[in-house]
Amino acid sequence: MSNPHIQNISVAEADPRSRAAFIRRTFVHLGISILLFGLLEAYLVNSPVSAALMNALSGSSYSWLVVLVLFMGVSWLANWLARSDFPQEIQYVGLGLFIVAEAFVFLPLLYMAAHYSSPLVIPVAGALTGVFVAALIAVAFITRKDFSFLGTGLTIFSFVALGVIVASIFLGFQLGIWFAALMVLFAGGCVLYDLSNIIHHYRTDQHVAASLALFASIAILFYYILRIVMSLMGGRRD
Repeated sequence: MSNPHIQNISVAEADPRSRAAFIRRTFVHLGISILLFGLLEAYLVNSPVSAALMNALSGSSYSWLVVLVLFMGVSWLANWLARSDFPQEIQYVGLGLFIVAEAFVFLPLLYMAAHYSSPLVIPVAGALTGVFVAALIAVAFITRKDFSFLGTGLTIFSFVALGVIVASIFLGFQLGIWFAALMVLFAGGCVLYDLSNIIHHYRTDQHVAASLALFASIAILFYYILRIVMSLMGGRRD
């Protein structure tokens, strides 16, 4: 989720051709981001890096907290670079940084899914995520409703969820399938919020920032759908 920096002409105020071009550029960048993320993740999951990272994370109960803090820092930097009025090359650096950071955050879960779960887990989670996102895109573009009012509630929920995650790390309790289900609803709200901003509030030159925000929300959605699917379909391969 990202709150766009609004100045100059917004998408809602632009002429139809400029609006369509902005939306097309945003979704092209989103598709490329997802493709690059998938390729990088496929390489990392089958590389020595994944085993080393799994060993590092299992060595201490606080290792994941360090990873989470580093990810938040990189995410803030990436969003700042993408949303600021820097040259477009710098905005792409922000998007690239975020893709790499997401790949490393996803690595432990995808490593477990790839090596210790059913081979159907990742494809099923990907398909369910795609169907969910397609439904949200249909809602956003058919209704044309401005869902920016969701921003405050989503921000509050994100801080509460982060607090629960940190507490689980320090106190050692497991976050079960119900927490994952709540996070799926939260991520769906973030996707709808970002789509609404793409339709109404971004400037027509902010396609990099818009694609980064939407990619981040879809990534959260996929992460928790994958956790649910692993819980329901998981099982060590023979």
